[in-house]
Amino acid sequence: MSSNPTPPTSATDTWPAAAASLPAAPPPLPPAEPVPSFLATGGKAIRELPRLAKAAILVFLLLVSVVSYVWAGRVSTDDAQVDAHITAVASQVSGYVVVLPIDDNMNVKEGDVLVQIDRREYQAEVDQAKATLQLAEAEAKSAELQIGLTRATTTHSTGGAAAQSESDAADYTMSEAQLERTATANLLQAQAEVAAKRATNERAQADLARYKPLLQTGDVSKFQFDAVDAAARVAQNELAAAEQQLAAAQQNVEIARATVNSSKARLARSQSLFQETKAREQQVPITAATYKSALASVEHAKAVLEQAELNLGYTTIKAPIAGQVTQKTVNLGQYVLPGNLLCTLVPLEQVYITANFKETQMAHVRVGQHAKIHVDTYDRDVDGTVESIAGAAGSRQALLPPQNATGNFIKVVQRIPVKILVQHSGDPHQVLRPGMNVEATIYTR
Repeated sequence: MSSNPTPPTSATDTWPAAAASLPAAPPPLPPAEPVPSFLATGGKAIRELPRLAKAAILVFLLLVSVVSYVWAGRVSTDDAQVDAHITAVASQVSGYVVVLPIDDNMNVKEGDVLVQIDRREYQAEVDQAKATLQLAEAEAKSAELQIGLTRATTTHSTGGAAAQSESDAADYTMSEAQLERTATANLLQAQAEVAAKRATNERAQADLARYKPLLQTGDVSKFQFDAVDAAARVAQNELAAAEQQLAAAQQNVEIARATVNSSKARLARSQSLFQETKAREQQVPITAATYKSALASVEHAKAVLEQAELNLGYTTIKAPIAGQVTQKTVNLGQYVLPGNLLCTLVPLEQVYITANFKETQMAHVRVGQHAKIHVDTYDRDVDGTVESIAGAAGSRQALLPPQNATGNFIKVVQRIPVKILVQHSGDPHQVLRPGMNVEATIYTR
């Protein structure tokens, strides 16, 4: 069985039939009335309100604006606490506590005695240091006087020794001249005189020997013989005298030679004394050095005395500031060592607030801005003033600051410490104590 295929029809062939089968278009709508806007409706409603209602709405809007302005001009945080510069009191010397006038939580004023350590040992050290200083000052004074005495003595001794040496040199020269004169002139003259007298005596004795036999034979008279005999005795005596003069001249030579030797010895001794006095002049710088050493000893003794007085003063421990005694760890009769913590002083009149604000809150915070501090303990507010802002975030000042370069960084909002000074109310029943929690609000406008 066969069938005839239907020929395909195109879209252009079927469009008139499809168009004929569509429904007819609806008639056009009339133009719509305009819808009133919200502002127009609100404005019309406000205009239709009574005058009193309009005034109330205006006041409400003003209040909302003021509150929005105020809230937008302040930053707050509850991460804040009361803080203070707490002073730790420690001992500087060792000893037994003999007086303890303080007790726990006791208020003290600046300069009050906190602890008294036994001071007898340190007083003895002060007395010993004073005695040592007096001895050193006396030695220094003696050394100072010794400088002038040594200088004057050595100068005078040197001048005297020089004069004595010159005098001895002159005596030595004179004694040498005397020896020369005695040995040459007097001795030679005496020797010549002895020779002459000996020759005269020999001739006179020869004449006497010739006249003796002639006298016996009568060839010469007695008168002639007596004259020859007298001449012989005179010649003999003159020879003896000349010999005595020669012996005296020789003795004078020996005396002159001894005088020369003595003068020479005196000259050598005076020269040696002169050299000794010149050498003693070197004692002047030695005594000056001794004086400087004595002055150094004086300064050392002064330093020792000052240290001893300081140690004596350290036995009385006084309050460096006014505050309240806390953490008292010392008891009466206890032996303390240098560096032992005795107590701490909390200056309750000088507390301040440390408020840790987020870094996103710090854009408009400035020094000098007004602040409100809400104290949780008393549920009341106190006024304050921003005194300073920390130079780094709290995490950066921690013992182990974070290392953001380790690869596991997570961005965390940091907090910046702000120091706020508190205006004290003066109420003794509402004391701010370090460590109290507070809420801080800073008005940035």
